[in-house]
Amino acid sequence: MHASSLSISSKAEPEALTSRTRLGAATIKMEGTGSFGAGRAGGAFDPVAFIKQPQTVLRILSWIFSIVVFGSIVNEGYVNSHSNILHCVFNQNDNACNYGITIGVAAFFASMFFFLLDIYFPQISSVKDRKRAVLAELGFTGFCTFLWFVGFCFLANQWQRTSSDELPLNQGADAARAAIAFSFFSIVSWAGLTVKALQRYRLGTDMSLFTTENIEGIPNVEPYPGYPTGSGMETADTYQSPPFTESLDSGPKGFQVPTY
Repeated sequence: MHASSLSISSKAEPEALTSRTRLGAATIKMEGTGSFGAGRAGGAFDPVAFIKQPQTVLRILSWIFSIVVFGSIVNEGYVNSHSNILHCVFNQNDNACNYGITIGVAAFFASMFFFLLDIYFPQISSVKDRKRAVLAELGFTGFCTFLWFVGFCFLANQWQRTSSDELPLNQGADAARAAIAFSFFSIVSWAGLTVKALQRYRLGTDMSLFTTENIEGIPNVEPYPGYPTGSGMETADTYQSPPFTESLDSGPKGFQVPTY
């Protein structure tokens, strides 16, 4: 009887441990504590600490650089040399000016969007939603870094081909140089944002309790091994039949109850 109760208790303990592990993981999943570089959902927002974050600084710099690029081209990127028609200052190639304006405006709005997302990100309680947000940022920042690299090479190449005859009185030269310089700075800032997003993604995946895969597929805990045979405390599996199943009134065969 004692060995049977020990066996049942040893099997119940790992099952209870697994249940507690699943319950704790589900609670963490709901609260989103410390996942992907952010704290517990619903915590107080600290604007000073938020501004001091490297990611926020890079976001603001990228926003300023984009303003300089498309602002310089829009204001002084078109000149009229020997005619009344405005031409792009970059070798009279309108595609160069259009590319610079397009990427600058796109980066301007993207910086604002992700800046607001950074503020709202700690309030996201779902780990899946946080993972989607980080992956979206990682993909976009990497793609934007590539676009800025192409833009820098394109503008620099067209500026080298621009002759002084096409720019009377050196019109638009400062704007062209500013657009090229801040296009290069944008490569650095957006590359830094890509690295920060990659770090946040790796931080989230390294925490096994915060990932959906591990929450849904927690490995089963192996039951405790039974007592070895001969130790006097065999488990219930070694019994051929459960004890105390026969009637207490039944006696051995051939035995007759004496009569008095």
